[in-house]
Amino acid sequence: MSKAVDKIKEPIAPHMEAFERKFKDSMKSSVPLLDKITTYIVKRKGKQIRPMFVFLSAQSVGEINESSYRAASLIELLHTATLVHDDVVDDSNERRGFFSVNALWKNKIAVLIGDFLLSKGLLLSLDNDDFHLLKIVSNAVKEMSEGELLQIEKARRLDISEEVYFDIITKKTATLIAACCAAGAASVTSDQKIIAMFKEFGTLTGIAFQIKDDLFDFGSDEGIGKPTGIDIKEKKMTLPLIYALNNSSWAEKRRIISIIKNHNEESEEVRKVIDFVIAKKGIEYAQQVMTDYKNRAIALLHQLPESPARKSLEDLINYAINRNL
Repeated sequence: MSKAVDKIKEPIAPHMEAFERKFKDSMKSSVPLLDKITTYIVKRKGKQIRPMFVFLSAQSVGEINESSYRAASLIELLHTATLVHDDVVDDSNERRGFFSVNALWKNKIAVLIGDFLLSKGLLLSLDNDDFHLLKIVSNAVKEMSEGELLQIEKARRLDISEEVYFDIITKKTATLIAACCAAGAASVTSDQKIIAMFKEFGTLTGIAFQIKDDLFDFGSDEGIGKPTGIDIKEKKMTLPLIYALNNSSWAEKRRIISIIKNHNEESEEVRKVIDFVIAKKGIEYAQQVMTDYKNRAIALLHQLPESPARKSLEDLINYAINRNL
């Protein structure tokens, strides 16, 4: 864990520790196989960015309470369920450098684990009458599924507009961060204007995060080294690429789309696409758009009174869009 993340966590550090314990408890089951697999999942959790958004949002406008912990657990349960199912759908054997659940226990068990986590999240809300939180998070899961399906549908043509791109990433990526922020706020206040403001803040932040991920594919920041081209190999349409294609002649566009469709496994051909995007200033454009979204998110935050939690939310966005990994 980087020192930067530890510093951002400071205002909520005790709550994050307590959350770890509560989250483990929320996954408990009387079936030994289930316990074994959920323990494996919990041990391999990443930087815990999502719970940080929940607790920092809550603390920016109120006092963290049991409802805040349940909001964070609900998001993690439902999100983990979607990740387990995603690995089955993508036939992926790895997640964050570790074996995926389906790689170790096969698809049938992985699908059932995802269903189990989903039901745990639903019950955690219903048993505590957290209907407002359940509504926020369930809506996010619905949007994420729609975003994935929209991307699959559009990826076949490889010729999408910026409007469609933003629709996809808003649904796929930004809705989850929006749900974290809205659920955090909703756990400490019933003021609908504040909850809506946090949802908007999360959406803008999520879009900036996704554009940052797009930029990684082109190795556009110092410290990343060589471009990865992974998105190109997977035929994913990223903002730098869309901008470059939209600012090309018909012949150039046809040539690049042909490479992505037919030669996306060949390193030299992928390099041509990367060079094309750089030449067309696709990276500079995407960096500018990312910065605009970040600034809009921070402007919303500045409507709140100054506090250590508000400062950490701002630092969290800056950390995420300046990171090199």
